[in-house]
This record gives sequence, C-alpha cells and structure tokens, in this order.
Amino acid sequence: MKIKRYVPWLILLLTSVVCIGCHETMSHEVKASKADSTLFDVGVRMQYDSIIILANIYEEQGLISELDANRWRGVAYYHQGHYRMAEIYYRKAIECEVKTEEDQLSYNKCARRLSELLLVKGDFEGSLVVAIPAVKKMEQSGIGSDIDYAILLNNIGCCQINLGQDEEAKESFLTARGHYANRWQSDSTSRGFQEAVLGTVYTSMAYINTRRYAESIYWIDRTEMLLDKYRQKRDARKDYFDEYQGRIEIMRAVAKLGLGKKDQAEEAYKEFLKTDYAKTGPGKINANDYLVMAERYQEAANNYMSLDATMAHWGMEASLDNIQLYMLPKFRANKEAGRRDSARVAAEKILNVLDSAITGQKNSATAELATLYDTQGKEQEILQKEADLSRQRMWWTAVSLLLIILFFTIYTFHKRRSTHRLRVAHEKLQVAYDQLEEATAHRERIESELRIARDIQMSMVPNIFPNRDGLDIYAKIEPAKEVGGDLYGYLLMGHELYFCLGDVSGKGVPASLFMAQATRLFRTLATQHMMPAEIATRMNAALSEDNEQGMFVTMFIGRIDLNTGAMDFCNAGHNPPYLGDKLGGDFLEMLPNAPIGLWPGLDYEGERLDNISGKMLVVYSDGLNEAENRQQEQFGDDQIIALLQTMPEASAQQVIESLYGAVQAHRDGAEPNDDLTIMSIRVNTEKKDSEK
Repeated sequence: MKIKRYVPWLILLLTSVVCIGCHETMSHEVKASKADSTLFDVGVRMQYDSIIILANIYEEQGLISELDANRWRGVAYYHQGHYRMAEIYYRKAIECEVKTEEDQLSYNKCARRLSELLLVKGDFEGSLVVAIPAVKKMEQSGIGSDIDYAILLNNIGCCQINLGQDEEAKESFLTARGHYANRWQSDSTSRGFQEAVLGTVYTSMAYINTRRYAESIYWIDRTEMLLDKYRQKRDARKDYFDEYQGRIEIMRAVAKLGLGKKDQAEEAYKEFLKTDYAKTGPGKINANDYLVMAERYQEAANNYMSLDATMAHWGMEASLDNIQLYMLPKFRANKEAGRRDSARVAAEKILNVLDSAITGQKNSATAELATLYDTQGKEQEILQKEADLSRQRMWWTAVSLLLIILFFTIYTFHKRRSTHRLRVAHEKLQVAYDQLEEATAHRERIESELRIARDIQMSMVPNIFPNRDGLDIYAKIEPAKEVGGDLYGYLLMGHELYFCLGDVSGKGVPASLFMAQATRLFRTLATQHMMPAEIATRMNAALSEDNEQGMFVTMFIGRIDLNTGAMDFCNAGHNPPYLGDKLGGDFLEMLPNAPIGLWPGLDYEGERLDNISGKMLVVYSDGLNEAENRQQEQFGDDQIIALLQTMPEASAQQVIESLYGAVQAHRDGAEPNDDLTIMSIRVNTEKKDSEK
C-alpha cells in the first residue's frame, strides 16, 4: 500500500491544518510588530496576493526580517494551494540566519510546514532533514511551543515508520503524544484536541501505508477518543465531526481487512456509510481504498463515477500527479469490474489530458525557476544599491569611472570587428541551445509518457492476492525499462486456480504491447475453464496471426485443483519452475514446447502432477537466473536452488522478497539487464480437510 494512495487524504488533512492553524500560523506568541499585525489581518481577510506584496515591501524597508518575509510568502502560497511555491519559500526561510526570538518562532513554523509538505510528497528523507535539526534548534534555544514539538516529532515518526525505523518511530510518536497532551491541557479552546486528532490521523496512516495494521488499530482508536473529547468542547467545529468519523471508519476498515478480519472490516465500512461524508464526492473516492483492497471493483467503479465532479469541486486541473492518483485507479477499477466500455473511456481520457498535463508541469517548473530568479535578482539589487552608496561616499570614484569609460571607449573602437565575430558566434550558439532545449523537452515528454504507460501496464497485472485458507500466492514484477515485456496473472474460480507467467521477446514499448495481448488472451481463455495446453494452443493461433515482427512469448501456464492439489500445466519454451518441500527440491523436468506466437498451427502438450499440496512452487522469468553484476556474471540456477532450499516453510511473499533481495545484492549497483518477474504458490489441502 503505497503512500501515494493516501495523498488525497493527506492533502485534505494538511489543508485542514491550515484552517485550524491559520490563527496559530499567524499567532502572536511574542509581541507582534505593526508589520506582522498588518500581514496577519490581511491573512484573516484571505487576501493572499496582498500578503506577498506587503512582505516584499516590508522586507525592503527593514520592517520584517528576511526569514519572516519568506515565511509570509510561504503562508500565502500555501493558502492558495500552490504547495510547490510554498515549499520553495519555506525552504528559503529556514536557510536564513536566526537572529531574534521572533525569527526562531518563525523558523519553527516554517520547519513544521515544510516537513509536512515533504511528508505528503513521500520524500521521507527530505522531511527528516528538515524536522530533526528544527527540533534540535528549539531544544538549544529554549524557544518553541508544545505544538511545534508535537507536529515536528509526529512528522519525524511518520517518516521513520515509512523508512523501516520502527523503534525510533515509536519513541517519536510517544514523545509527540506527550506534547499534544500538554497543548490541550494548557489551552481552554478546542484547538489542542483538534491538532491532536490530525496528528494521530497522520500516525494511523503511516502504519497503514506500511501494512502494520495491528499497530494502526491502536492509533485509530486513539484518534476516535480524541475526536470525542474535541466534540465536547463548546467552540468545536461541528462540521468536522461527521467527516472525521467517516475517515476513522475507512481507516479501520482498511486495517481490519489487512489483518484478515473481513467481518469487522465490513462492519467498519457500514459505519462509514452511515455518515454524511460517505455521500460526498471526496468520501466516495476515499472509500475506494477499502473497496479496491476488498476486490469490490463494481462498487469502486460506481464511486469513481463522481470523480470528475469531485476533481472540479477541488479545483484540480490536468496534471501527471492527478492522472496517477485518481484517473489510473478509476481505469483499473472499471477494468477489474469487467466494465470494458467504461475502462476504455477512462483510458481515452487519460490520453486526452496527458499532453496538457505534461505542458502544465513544464509551465509550473518554469514559474518556479522564474520565482527563484526573481528573488535572486532582488537580492542582487539590494547589494548593488549598497555598493552605489559606498561609491558615492568616496569622491575619487568619479575619476575612476571616467578613466574606465575612456578605456572601454578606446577598447570598443579597436575591437569592433572582434565584437561582430563574437555576435555571429553567439547567434550560432543560441540556435544550438534552442535545438538542444527542444530535444530535451521532447525527451522529457517521451519519458513522462513512458511513465504513464508503465502505470497503465502495471495496472494490468494483479497486485492484490486472495486471502483464502489453503492457498498462499504472491508475485512481483520489475521492468528493466520504463515499460517491459514480462507478465503474470492468476484467476481464482471456485476450487480452480489458473495462473501464468511469461516473458515476451525484446523489451520496451513493442514488448509491452505484445504483453498486453497475451495477458488479455490468458484471462479470456481461462474463464472458459480450458486446460493449460489448450490455452497455449489457442493463444499461439491468435498471436502468430499477422505477426510480421516475429515477436513471441515464453510462458508457463498452470491450473491447480485446490481440493485435491493436482496441477495441470503446459510449459511453452519457458524456464523450468522450482518445486520443493522440507526434504529438498529442484527444477521440474518438462516436455519441450515452442514459444507462443512464432509458428501457427501448433498443438501444445500438457502435463500433470497428481498432488503438489504442501510444496512450494516458484515460477520466474530469465531476469532472475540471468541477472548480471558489474562483471557480467550471472546469478545462476545454483544460487536459486541453494536459496530456496533454505526456506521450505516460508510464505510466498517471503520467498519473493528474499529472491529479489538476493538479486539486488548480486547486481551490486549494475543496471538491470532484463525484466524480472517471480511468482510463488503454495497449496495446502490438508488444512482444508482438517477444517471440514
């Protein structure tokens, strides 16, 4: 469960922090200057463009420090939803020298907000680089409120848990909890509890994101307890109650489902549906985190029908992030729900907005650079003015300037021809630069489109695996380029498990298109309950027709009877799978069959194993055994067998992650030379028999 799946929640919560923290962000923890008071009043009236103008003026007049001016610019851009621009100014602020107590308080607020922005983006290392020094500075200076400590420590904990630093994260969260408690105990208003609610929501999400569902339940329950305390405050905002209760129930549903407690997860989801928030567009979109995880694609697809209206309500325009966060999941939900027409419409919309999204991203980057350039220009202008004043105090400067002017006049007269040649050379250089810039823009556009293509391709292979007694299955794919030709798939129908793993010839876009065809054919034929050999025969007939490029796919196709443990399979030119148990294991010896797609009219031969119950089956592409290190030495079959024989009782996921880790260690920093895909399956019929 990636952090980006929760970015919509985090953005909304972060905006909520601004709403409740607007007063705190502009608070008067020390006696405010007249300039600060004016900026505060303008902010209360939500005139954010005016804040930027006033900050520039007050900084030039020396009424506020450079650090405070950058903080106010960051606040203004933040309230306008320009998070990248806010990040730039918050970063400039914390890089300024802290000279006064007021500067230290402004520094604390900027560090808090910047670390939150980086956390939301998934830049955990970057967030820690900001938050940890900020806490140390507050401790050294003795200047910092409980809420400053609480938010920074909570951000640190969220980053640590996402980076696998569990013990450090627990300590950070518990310390933050103490500061939150100090905050609400010393504040008679509701703000202390509301800030604590937001902090525990962050913590809960961090544990959910990293699949630590048991730990997340503790923090979800604590969030609900704090929400109840917040509800009892007279000045509490009642419009928050229903929305936060809805968010709590969705988090609980996801966590319970992750723990395999389907009934409790469904009960939490039903509680969510009782809230008014569940009927809103944002509520429906957030509900899909649970519905997709529960493979309830029809309901998720229904919820995504409100996506366009919700994005319009949020004021979201076409961007690469929005395509990835909203439009691709909508495409996948409709595809998994079998709504081919809706999936096609979603895919067409992605293609239609892709170009404008790429253009928008470039324009945004240009605006950011312009902002930085403009800021640097102002700083240079200030330095120039100071230099001019110094020269005016020294009477001999005028004489020096006259001599310099005379020198350059004579020099220019004698170097006119050289100047002309330089101008011509400059024009040629400018033409070359323009061509390079155009080529760079074209390359960036292609790379962006390939990233989108990779996301679409990855959405075609299942990444959620069934939670069923007697069956443990897991798979993982790693393309060598932006898009690749490896594939895997499975289809669970009653007591039958169909699965496949294949490797298309070549790499890149052509291989990915051939891979998409093969994936679609496998699922279509498997739903007709065909035997693996017949599936291979029919796939070959379809893919070899008009195959002028001579592309092909090696493939292992299997069907397992989950009641008996019997496996029917057909190997079409693919690597032999590994089959092993406590007593050992080895690669299967199989009948030779040709790869699929090369020659029409072939009849593929299938085979059968009467019972693989209790054994571990590992199917893989040649990106595993042929993975190369810097010396071009291959990983090899012997290492595969040696590693798998050490873990006969490991789970399917543990097997996959161990193999991936071993390959990464073998590569030692070398670029992948081929796509890498691995699938592990273990069937246990004895467990099912004992339950009966």
